[in-house]
Amino acid sequence: MEMDQSCPGKVEPILEILDSKWMILLLFELFNGNRRFGELRRRLHPISPKTLTDRLRLLEEKGLVTRTLYPGVPLHVEYDLTAAGKGLQPIFAAMWTWTQEYGAYLRKESDKAEEEAEKVM
Repeated sequence: MEMDQSCPGKVEPILEILDSKWMILLLFELFNGNRRFGELRRRLHPISPKTLTDRLRLLEEKGLVTRTLYPGVPLHVEYDLTAAGKGLQPIFAAMWTWTQEYGAYLRKESDKAEEEAEKVM
């Protein structure tokens, strides 16, 4: 399969989102269903509340997550993936498949680099 030469520019917006610290782990959590803010904080510990808020706002702005406010006492908010957000699941599944097939090679290369760095010290 030949790649379209304009591919890097076309996928850049999603790469910018996924490149943010915590974003991949946050999306993994949301793939499993809607979550409350506190639940996400516990599952993504030690993420700060500010960082989690920033990441959720970005996902909401990009149309990947919905935020539902439930009035009452106590007030609570739930986050859920939109259809576009759920559309990322095949990408994550492909990354998982690739890692299962080739990940051992990457780990070996990483281990070699660490060993060489330790020798230098």
